[in-house]
Amino acid sequence: MVRRSMMGLVREGKAKIRGTGFFVTWDVSSDDQKATNRLKYFIFGKRLRADGGERAYPGFVWKEGVRYLAQSALFVLPHRLEELRRFLVKNGVDHDVEPVTFH
Repeated sequence: MVRRSMMGLVREGKAKIRGTGFFVTWDVSSDDQKATNRLKYFIFGKRLRADGGERAYPGFVWKEGVRYLAQSALFVLPHRLEELRRFLVKNGVDHDVEPVTFH
């Protein structure tokens, strides 16, 4: 399987979102496949193929006000913070939030 670089997403976010918001980082055990998969689908979305068609479910990172920074790290504008925190808390994912400003 070919691994895709996430640097394109990093560069795209750098160009689209700046300002005051929150740096959110998290840690989930790779031994907990269920939690890892839920987190991956929430953050990045998924595509399902069935009956000759395809359905795309975009993830949180594609929403306005969200910027991918690195593995397990996002910058979110204030209006997106609660949605992300609610998901992380509900799924028992250890996380930290820090206010930051990107110029």
